[in-house]
This record gives sequence, C-alpha cells and structure tokens, in this order.
Amino acid sequence: MTDERLARETGPAARVAGLVEPVLADMGFRLVRVKMSGPTLQIMAERPDGTFSIDDCEELSRAVSPLLDVEDVIGSRYHLEVSSPGIDRPLVRPSDFEAWGGHEVKIEMAVPVAGRKRFKGTLEGYDDGEVRLFIENPEGPAKDPVLIGVPFRDIAEAKLTLTDQLIEAARQRLPQKGYGDGADIDEDQISEERSKDNG
Repeated sequence: MTDERLARETGPAARVAGLVEPVLADMGFRLVRVKMSGPTLQIMAERPDGTFSIDDCEELSRAVSPLLDVEDVIGSRYHLEVSSPGIDRPLVRPSDFEAWGGHEVKIEMAVPVAGRKRFKGTLEGYDDGEVRLFIENPEGPAKDPVLIGVPFRDIAEAKLTLTDQLIEAARQRLPQKGYGDGADIDEDQISEERSKDNG
C-alpha cells in the first residue's frame, strides 16, 4: 500500500505544500495539509506515529519560515501557524483511514459516488484504493448499517468526528514524554507574524 498524501491544496497553499513537504520529510515529519485562511497560513504536520509536540512546532517553524521568505510564495504580509492535526483530525493518507478504523468520520467527495458527495459513518478502514465505512441504510427495516467503499483518489476532504470515544483513543495513544497528538490542542501550535519587509 502506498501512503501518498491526498493533496487538495490550490493556489499559494499548493505552492507552499510543494516547498515544505520535502523539507518536513527530511526532518522526519509528515505534512498533513496547508491551508490559507485570510492572512493566516496554516501548516499542519505530525510525526509518522501521529505525535507532534511544542518542540516539534518550533523546530518546523524555524525550518520553513526562512524558506517561505526566500521563495516569496505569499506576496503579502501573512501569519504563519504550525500546528498538530488535533483530535478531530483530517485524514489524508491510506494509513490514516486504517489507523482510525472504528471511529466516526465525515467524508466529502470531489467526485460524487452514486449521486452523493457527502458521507457520514463509522470508518472500517482502507482496502485496494477504497476507503470503507459503515453508513446508515435508510431503506433497511431496522436501519442496519451497510458497508460501502468510496475511491480514495476522489475524496475532497475527510475528517474524524469529535466523540468521547475518539478523545479517549487519542489519550491512550499519547506517549509518556512530551508529545501530543492533538489531545492538548491549544498548546500544540506555534504562530508567528511574517511579512515581506521584516528582513
């Protein structure tokens, strides 16, 4: 199974992703996504085991800031935010869909499946290019869930739904020392102001 990231960035965010992804990989991190929201440039990343600490945030921020300044990808003043994926995280790789099987997920398709673009259900996993999930069957007498598969390559966005079960699972995945996987969402983030004229 290849574990290629589902890259859905466009415009400046896509150019930033192209620049920083190999840098992050060299440092032992995986890019989750790059997002531009107004003047805020968010780079979401993690270690391969899903952890991401404050120190990791600082290390990545120091590594990518000069690169973005030199390449001048964002032509105006912007606010750089480096963060962990958080608990209700985006799912962007086949391994993400495998790792979080059994949890609730929302999926939006870029290409409709059987006339539908939005799916909500319990994630079963990933198999042979498909993300598999149990969705409610409105036709069934007892509304028993049915297992469906949607093509991974046609997903626009997929995200875990925040539940008590997910919070507990995220806590159990926390190593004992210094790393967070988003369970300490507010802390796992480093932000700084960047502008073209700040030298």
